[in-house]
Amino acid sequence: MSARAPRTPKYIIANLDEGDPGVFANRTLAEADPHAIIEGMLIAAYAIGAEQGFIYIRAEYPLAIQTLKKALEQTKTLNLLGENILETPFKFNIDLRLGAGAFVAGEETAILASVEGRRAMPRPRPPYPATSGLWNRPTLIQNVETLANIPLIVINGGAWFARTGTPKCSGTKCFSLTGKINNPGLIEVPMGTSLREVVFDIGGGVPEGRKFKAVLVGGPSGGCLPESLLDLPIDYESLTKAGAIMGSGGIVVIDDESCMVHTANFFTDFCVDESCGKCVPCRVGLYKAKKVYERIMNGEGRMEDLTLLEKSGEYVREASLCGLGQTAPNPVLTTLRYFKDEYILHILDKKCQAGKCFKNEEAKKNE
Repeated sequence: MSARAPRTPKYIIANLDEGDPGVFANRTLAEADPHAIIEGMLIAAYAIGAEQGFIYIRAEYPLAIQTLKKALEQTKTLNLLGENILETPFKFNIDLRLGAGAFVAGEETAILASVEGRRAMPRPRPPYPATSGLWNRPTLIQNVETLANIPLIVINGGAWFARTGTPKCSGTKCFSLTGKINNPGLIEVPMGTSLREVVFDIGGGVPEGRKFKAVLVGGPSGGCLPESLLDLPIDYESLTKAGAIMGSGGIVVIDDESCMVHTANFFTDFCVDESCGKCVPCRVGLYKAKKVYERIMNGEGRMEDLTLLEKSGEYVREASLCGLGQTAPNPVLTTLRYFKDEYILHILDKKCQAGKCFKNEEAKKNE
């Protein structure tokens, strides 16, 4: 779309914001192979006719920033950035833009606002960035992992890339594997790899003496999937059907020491804090969900709260302006879908098997 857009100048933004807690795949890529990102941006710029690119990176990544700066200097020295690249009419420059660390800044239109020097807040679409993006000009926005794949595809061909993964979801994906797992770290697996392979074959399973309970796929706005779905293949379609998302590649393993009600509340609370507050569904809906969780966790929950959480979650998902609000209810909806018995135990029996909830009730007993 950006290539066909007639207006100029055109821009490219490489998204390296990575606002999910515990996710570090993009940061590691920038620290280990910054030239792959730069080369991908150069190829994309040549393809669409862009003359200026920006790498949008959070300021909390000092080593990645330092490495990218050095790589950009090296690229300029080799006449691969700037005017008359390789003695041709092609010209392209790349600058770094440092973000302040807002979770919502990962949304593409919020990135546009931040690069322009405004607060990172999303805007309605259309118009889409491909036709009216940075300073109302055609803009291509891609994650750095996607851009880093471009040189490999150009060298080896599309058929080579498509041989890995699934027919509908080609290639590999990098994930940050964290949580209650023996071998945490950065992994790269073919699309279609099962969650069981990731958690138990690569991650080594949960620590001795504990039992696997759930896996959160997609970061704080991802879905909590139970043991019965461990054979689910990791691809966009399968995860969406299960209520999760690929997100920025975060996989958090949860063991039986965790309470799923408490977990859903934790991520809801995170999204409440990170919401920009621009649209009512996200700003009000998530806050009301947080208050319902506080009620349930303090021993004041009612059975109708389950319906309230489900309906409000669906409303926030359908009516929110950007991806933050549209995915923030995922931990709520998936824990209600797969771990409803824990909610009922909290409401009817005032019990939390993991001992994470009912702090106010315990305080009352001690008075």
